[in-house]
Amino acid sequence: MIFTPLDLHGAYLIDLEKKEDHRGFFSRLFCVNEIKNHELQFNCVQMNTSFSTQKGTLRGMHFQREPKLEAKIIKCIKGAIADVIIDLRKNSPTFGKWKMLELNDNNRSMMFVPEGFAHGFQTLSNNCELIYWHSNFYSAEFEGGVNYADPILNINWPLKVTEITQRDIGHPMLNEIRPINTGIS
Repeated sequence: MIFTPLDLHGAYLIDLEKKEDHRGFFSRLFCVNEIKNHELQFNCVQMNTSFSTQKGTLRGMHFQREPKLEAKIIKCIKGAIADVIIDLRKNSPTFGKWKMLELNDNNRSMMFVPEGFAHGFQTLSNNCELIYWHSNFYSAEFEGGVNYADPILNINWPLKVTEITQRDIGHPMLNEIRPINTGIS
């Protein structure tokens, strides 16, 4: 696994370290030792998948509040997405900043999303499927969201939104949410 730090502290692009031969390649998707070697706090307790049929579908921007904070690893296994994270950590020098990466079934890249970040994505092709590794169990009681169209964030979504839930449309703006206390200083 090849970890490249992103400009939002604690977030990483993870690329496969492929062992290739005439048959194709072999690579690790997940390794506890490699996670620890990068001093990441991540203990996978749950894996989820999502499937979106239509290009332009937007899901997000979701997060879990304390005491149910969660880190995630996101991988697009079919199709292509614009994957977005927003730093919501109280006292973070990059609070309110966002990062977008393309994850697709060709580059096979993953994103490590630290605790205290909102996450969402827009599909760039039809029939997109993702897998997510989670460091904590989902808790509806501590779920939150940030509005994907917040003019202060000004996220440059690559496509017109074709599908989105009313719940995601109704998320509050960044200035209406309480920053997440992760203990970083």
